[in-house]
Amino acid sequence: MGRFTGKVVSIVGAAGKDNMGQVMARRFAAEGAKVVVSGRNEAALRAIAEEVNGDWVLCDFTKKASIDAMIDTIVARHGRVDVAINSTGWGLLVPLPDNSESDLDQMIDLQFKGPFVWLQKLVQVMDATGGSIIQISSATAKIMLDDHAAYMGTKAGTDHLIRCVANQYGCKGIRANSISPGLTETPMTAGALTSAALLKEFETCYPLGRIGSSADIAAAALFLASDECFMTGENLQVNGGLCLRRNPRGTELFDAMVAAGEISA
Repeated sequence: MGRFTGKVVSIVGAAGKDNMGQVMARRFAAEGAKVVVSGRNEAALRAIAEEVNGDWVLCDFTKKASIDAMIDTIVARHGRVDVAINSTGWGLLVPLPDNSESDLDQMIDLQFKGPFVWLQKLVQVMDATGGSIIQISSATAKIMLDDHAAYMGTKAGTDHLIRCVANQYGCKGIRANSISPGLTETPMTAGALTSAALLKEFETCYPLGRIGSSADIAAAALFLASDECFMTGENLQVNGGLCLRRNPRGTELFDAMVAAGEISA
């Protein structure tokens, strides 16, 4: 019997093939959970739900009505939500002056307003039974990365929302924590990681000598979601010690790629 047998686990942001949300879905299912995956791609959700013998619900995480409907549907079908994980995100890399108003609106809707509405709904649903809420954040909410301000600012704001929930709703048995990866091997980063020079520059910043994997994040999520976890309001830095150092600067990455002959100066 797995650690999560009988538990209902909701994972938002699991509609990308082999993305972080899907890797977590497989790990929780292997531990006995009834996993409900959500996102905007119906075909992808159907496929991963079938693979893990779970369920799926469409959700646009930028729309309050869609978030509320997703959670209501899960409760109607499965009775409750024991664990809720948000792994949505948009890895926008744009120089600060070049962020358009549209960029900011989209980033705020996805990475601040969406999580805020999600938390509003979850504290009501979990009021009587308690549960574990996990927000996938980023090391860059704490340390710097060039041309990433909108992403970093919204992730940092959502980290503080998690602390607010942990502080006020712990008395209801609700635990809320964040997980902060660094550069992680996912479909979203696949394009950047084709550069050996770029990867080498990042790896030197990690005391443990490698970038992260979705499996690393899934393992941390299993701990935070488990009944054995006596932790709330925290941000686990699951990034190989990156926050002891720093991300490489954009100029350093450019110079390394030029020196390797990957791009022209």
